[in-house]
Amino acid sequence: MNAADALPPTTSGPPENDTDAVEVIDLRVHFPLRTGVLRRVTGTAHAVDGVSFTVPARSIVTIVGESGSGKTTTGRALVGLSPITSGRVSVHGRPLDEIRRAGALPRLAQIVYQDPYASLNPRMTIRAMIREVVSVHRTTPREKTGERVEDLLAQVGLRTELADRYPHELSGGQRQRAAIARALAVEPRFIVCDEIVSALDVSIQGQIVNLLKDLRSEQDVSFLFISHDMSVVRHISDHVIVMYGGLIMESGPCDEVFSTPRHPYTHALLAAVPVPDPRAPGLRGEIRTRAEPPDPADPLPGCRFQRSCPFATEVCREGAPPPTVAAGATGHTLACHHADAPEVLAALSRTGPPPEAVSSRTPSP
Repeated sequence: MNAADALPPTTSGPPENDTDAVEVIDLRVHFPLRTGVLRRVTGTAHAVDGVSFTVPARSIVTIVGESGSGKTTTGRALVGLSPITSGRVSVHGRPLDEIRRAGALPRLAQIVYQDPYASLNPRMTIRAMIREVVSVHRTTPREKTGERVEDLLAQVGLRTELADRYPHELSGGQRQRAAIARALAVEPRFIVCDEIVSALDVSIQGQIVNLLKDLRSEQDVSFLFISHDMSVVRHISDHVIVMYGGLIMESGPCDEVFSTPRHPYTHALLAAVPVPDPRAPGLRGEIRTRAEPPDPADPLPGCRFQRSCPFATEVCREGAPPPTVAAGATGHTLACHHADAPEVLAALSRTGPPPEAVSSRTPSP
């Protein structure tokens, strides 16, 4: 089997019956902990401990959570950069292992990193880097390589004269656009964006976010967007996944998660979002985390959020809550033993955020 055989057929849209760009079932990523001179294994870090979700074709799915929640490890596992301990990942209907063995994974999935300066070759111009990718993967006939590079620069909004500069001669936003252009050079169907706007000014964040939304509709590409900024998430996402301690706490359509969040941890994240208008009735911190995230080397039995949850009871310490569908919602799931308890619903409903107050922090350019 060669690389070409592993690629899905080229069409103007997603293949028939291929509704999901990526499907993840019970993904686990564990890392050995080594100590001493002999580097003996003394434990295991449960970075990702059993997550399942899908990224529909032509969609932007966001994973959000605090540092150490397993967001980046999940994204790296989907593009073959982190070893998968167990579980199943398929990209456009093909198992990830099969695609990797065929050498076709770069043509299907790419990743854009938080720090573009660290991921771009400082000794090559932007034009040379993109030309190299196009030539190596043979996505364009040799005589049309230069034209293809110009098209990629235009797609990400980089002026032609910037193509002959080195990474250190560009601004942070320009470097990030160059990194996106390089990822697009192999014509992938799926791109992981790992905190790509976290180091940028708010106005530049809006430009990059709008660029990804345009590429999603124009280039037939799906995105997994990893972030900790709920304001950016609200502006860009079709579907939101909230992770904590290597597990999914809540998942659902973006508007539903922001307008009617059902998990205490989601409320805690939204409570940290500044509301620009002091008169707006945003979250006022009634639901707050009370402890550090669980140690991945010593995961808690039961609910991972139990130490920080004000509603935790003995049942939360005894067993992990299974994912359940939120009452009256479609595609909105959460993992909480007390999701339907009247006192929990009453407490969370008093702190519901107005979507317009949250989304107003990410302006359009």
